[in-house]
Amino acid sequence: MDKATTDAGTNGVKSPPRQVFFFDIDNCLYPKSAKVHDLMADLIDRYFVAHLSLPWEEATRLHKEYYQNYGLAIEGLVRHHQIDPLEYNAKVDDALPLDDIIKPRAELRKLLEDIDTIKVKLWLFTNAYVNHGRRVVRLLEIEEFFEGITFCDYAATPLVCKPHPDMFRKAMQEAGVEKNEDCFFVDDSYSNCKQAQELGWATAHLVEDGVKPPRTPASKYQIRHLDELRTAFPQVFKS
Repeated sequence: MDKATTDAGTNGVKSPPRQVFFFDIDNCLYPKSAKVHDLMADLIDRYFVAHLSLPWEEATRLHKEYYQNYGLAIEGLVRHHQIDPLEYNAKVDDALPLDDIIKPRAELRKLLEDIDTIKVKLWLFTNAYVNHGRRVVRLLEIEEFFEGITFCDYAATPLVCKPHPDMFRKAMQEAGVEKNEDCFFVDDSYSNCKQAQELGWATAHLVEDGVKPPRTPASKYQIRHLDELRTAFPQVFKS
């Protein structure tokens, strides 16, 4: 993983490490209207039916319960049913027909180009497994903007994902940032943004047009479009 770097100036004094802007991937770097989440939910339900021998109604109920309790359905599956997490990944995440759905977005590329990477390091932060995260970013054609990725390691024990505080600490360690106040974050998940805000990260909750905003905001900033990051965090953009 990439580590934070410091550059010595002409006087030999090291400049402070760069701040880090953590970007969620799914339903964030591409719009919710792509329906990737719906396709994934269907594959997860089918996995519950096939591997736990459940009727469809019970499978969908248990899927929802695990997602609400743990942040990811797979954590409940690993915790209570000892399934093979990498087989799950092959049947669910890797089985998504993303090549037909996710296309490059000019406005996203422009946004990333306008961030001042001399001051801020861009880092991917996802609850998906690494295969899925890298695949999405490759299809969006924005790989070169990000210096690394923190992902949910399906093979790890215990399995840790957002919004658990340990997942945020893992992201900071891997991105090479020590202070919570040096972290920026955007995500479409209410619980993830709420946790990041509580940790002291500068957080923007992405609530797209057509999505009902929460009664109580998850974080200080709530945006409808990623381009509103320019207003929320002007300090990270080129002047």
